[in-house]
Amino acid sequence: MARHRRRYSKDVQELVGRLEKLIAERDDHVGSEMALSMTDSILDFVEDVDRFGIDTGDLKMLYHALFELRTAFRVFAPYRMIRKVSVFGSARTKPEETEYQLAEEFANLMTRRGYMVITGAGPGIMEAAQGGAGRGRSFGVNIRLPFESEANEHIQNDPKLVHFKYFFTRKVIFLKETDSIVLFPGGFGTHDEGFESLTLVQTGKGALVPLVFVDKPGGSYWRDWYDYVEKHLAKGRGEAGGYIDPDDLSLIKLTDNVEEAVEEVERFYSNFHSTRWVRPRLVVRLQHAVTDEVLDGLHDSFSDLLVEGKFERLDGPLEVESDEPHTASLHRLAFPFDRKSYGRLRQMVDWINAKVDPANGSNGSD
Repeated sequence: MARHRRRYSKDVQELVGRLEKLIAERDDHVGSEMALSMTDSILDFVEDVDRFGIDTGDLKMLYHALFELRTAFRVFAPYRMIRKVSVFGSARTKPEETEYQLAEEFANLMTRRGYMVITGAGPGIMEAAQGGAGRGRSFGVNIRLPFESEANEHIQNDPKLVHFKYFFTRKVIFLKETDSIVLFPGGFGTHDEGFESLTLVQTGKGALVPLVFVDKPGGSYWRDWYDYVEKHLAKGRGEAGGYIDPDDLSLIKLTDNVEEAVEEVERFYSNFHSTRWVRPRLVVRLQHAVTDEVLDGLHDSFSDLLVEGKFERLDGPLEVESDEPHTASLHRLAFPFDRKSYGRLRQMVDWINAKVDPANGSNGSD
């Protein structure tokens, strides 16, 4: 019996023709080899459905996840060189509440500094941030829910709005495309996004970015949360140590001042640009060159980050970095990082940033 052709199926001959063209032109297109490997994995997965009795719902999940990620990548690609900040917070926050007004002000200040804003496209804090940023400087990554699924008026029908069926694909885009994460008070979703972000940064599975927790002036929402994290996670096992390294608290910035939140993001990128693993070393890319004095200071203060060897200046980009031509002019610091001390790595980045004289961009002394 012939199987029912689903609505998302394409003509078989069309698919075969596209695959044959990809194979014939594999040397002419970036990513062709990887695309063919992905196709091979998908075919293996289809065979596994029958061979191992895997639920076809799993195949459907794979299809939707791939479609959502491809759509999001396409939407964000033209803006890849513009720094962005992801804003999280409660969908229930009302316009008359202080937190709503602070989120709106924060987003406005960030866009004035050239940033774009990413939110979940819903009401509350999301609506406030996108109102402050304006439609032209906003992205929306909306999740389809039985409630709160309509995009707010500031991003509705905008080409920079992406709809998601799954939370996990939505979260990938939130964290992959952002250069900073800022959280205002919220519920389970806000805490989920906050802890997920911290986990990815702490383990090196996500980029090293500022994580700023913003409360209303005099508020204790995030202070109480931080006290719990410090008491039970960083110190919770007594003499046996905590569930996290105390240095991991360096990944967190608490504030009840919007301008201070903005300054935290700006300060982080005052010299630091990005990192990239070029095994066995971590390459830290900087706006300004590291001086001999700073290099000596790194060995004095941060040698615990080294598996072996030392911190080294690089004269230019490594060969494998040719796929990121926009970073070619940046200065570089490379070292064999222990791949676990990301709280200390954040401390090192802050220390290097502090060595830059904001008046002329040069490296200064203590």
